[in-house]
Amino acid sequence: MKVSLKKSVLLLACAACFPAFAQGAVVETASPEAATAPEITVLLPGKAHDNGFMEAGYRGYERIAKGVTANVKCVSDVSATSDAAVLTAELQKLAKEQPKLIIGHGGQMNGPVSAVSKEYPQIQFVVIQGSVKGDNISSYVVDQEQSAFLAGALAGYMTKTGKVGHISGAWPKPGLQARAAFYNGVKYANPHAQFYSTFTGDLDNMKVNAKAAEAQIGEGVDVIYTMLNSGRSAVNQVIAKTNGQVLEIGNVIDWTKESPIFVGSAVADSSEALFNAAKDYKAGSLTHDITKIGLEKPDIVRLAVAPFVPAEAVNRLHDLHQKVVSGEVQISTTYDGPEFDPATKTFVSQDAKNQRRAKK
Repeated sequence: MKVSLKKSVLLLACAACFPAFAQGAVVETASPEAATAPEITVLLPGKAHDNGFMEAGYRGYERIAKGVTANVKCVSDVSATSDAAVLTAELQKLAKEQPKLIIGHGGQMNGPVSAVSKEYPQIQFVVIQGSVKGDNISSYVVDQEQSAFLAGALAGYMTKTGKVGHISGAWPKPGLQARAAFYNGVKYANPHAQFYSTFTGDLDNMKVNAKAAEAQIGEGVDVIYTMLNSGRSAVNQVIAKTNGQVLEIGNVIDWTKESPIFVGSAVADSSEALFNAAKDYKAGSLTHDITKIGLEKPDIVRLAVAPFVPAEAVNRLHDLHQKVVSGEVQISTTYDGPEFDPATKTFVSQDAKNQRRAKK
């Protein structure tokens, strides 16, 4: 099937209602029909070309267009801060077009889908990396906690200072769970390591994420796990300036192929989840449950390691991989510890980030 992709930029319908958060939404269709009467709609809260999680969602849209139906629409760049009100308003607007299936990409879509699905029982809804299910709701999850846990173990093995960092932007449930899995991987490999975890509030903002990296490095952190979208490039620049003294671990794609600053990457390709959801819808086999894909499919979920990682560490990670797959090692997705505030260079309670967002 030959696919012609067409793009247009629309203003969010909710701009007048939420002036503090609304932004331009990018709309792309794989056929003229999909512009006004799509069969499937994909909603990406962030930028479609962010070299991260949202871009994986965009690749899923492309796979749907080529392998399932050309009557598909993709709406992206809705809210960089994953504001629930903005996402809900956009979802309501898309539901009014009466597609057969709406796929929301990211755990931040749990709440909006739970609310809007009740208003449109005739539409099927899917949340990628979701934790919701219902009469017309299914969740498809690429088990990033598994690759994040292995990434944490890698960080624990590779740190020389005994200080490991984590930087992310928004904090939907999957992001919190992956952070916890990474932390527990660090502690599995290196029980005495110190953990510096920062949520900056924005996955794309270059300045705020660079400052977080600078603050962590200033405290002696020498391995940083980044769960970011466009904001990752700023962290990359900060780490590159250390000339190998600080290493980075990426996520979603294999970042070790992109830059020598990466010691590893927690690969979790969510494009497969979108494609599977669309195929299941077409086959009439949506489960209205939570479907998971994990390390048992290493082409989708795995830990990628750089060539310079010592053989001893690689062997340990291979053994740990096998133990996770077999169930011998169980991964905790709970982290109750403090978070690191780059502004004050102090550890604060996890609730501090919620208070900061409430003041905006």
